[in-house]
Amino acid sequence: MTELKQDTWVVVTDSEKVLFLRNLTDHADPNLDVMEKDEQENPSDREQGANRPGRMGDGGPGQKSALDDTDWHELQKERFAADLAERLYAEAHKGAFQRLVLVASPAVLGDLRAALHKEVTDRIVAEVPKTLTNHPIREIEALVKKELESA
Repeated sequence: MTELKQDTWVVVTDSEKVLFLRNLTDHADPNLDVMEKDEQENPSDREQGANRPGRMGDGGPGQKSALDDTDWHELQKERFAADLAERLYAEAHKGAFQRLVLVASPAVLGDLRAALHKEVTDRIVAEVPKTLTNHPIREIEALVKKELESA
C-alpha cells in the first residue's frame, strides 16, 4: 500500500487541464490544497484547421487520392503532456516536491511517461489511471486515497 504522506504532490490532469495539489495532512485524512490550476484552450480540429485536406495524383489517368490533414486538436493534447512534463522537471529540479502522485486518463499517463525526465519519475510514488479533473477536491481526496490503498 502506498500512503499519501504530508507534502506529497498530487497532479490531476487530462489533456487540457491540470490541477497541482499538495497534501497538507497524512494518509488517514488527506487534505489536498490547490496550489495552482491551469487550463489551455484547445478548440476542435475543424476550428483550428485552415485548409481542406490535400489531394495527390495517383498512378492512373485523372485519379487522385485524399491526404490526411494534421489533427491540430490531437497535436495540442500531446504538446500539453510534454509541457506538463517540462514543468514537473523544473519543479523537481528546484526541490519543490519529493513525492508525486499522477492522476490522469490512461492515454495521458502514457504520453506523460514518455515525456517525463528521470528526476521526476524517481519521485513518482503512484499513478491513478482516472480522469478526475472535473471532480470536487473532496472527491479527489477520497478517490486517490482509495486507489492508493488498493494498490
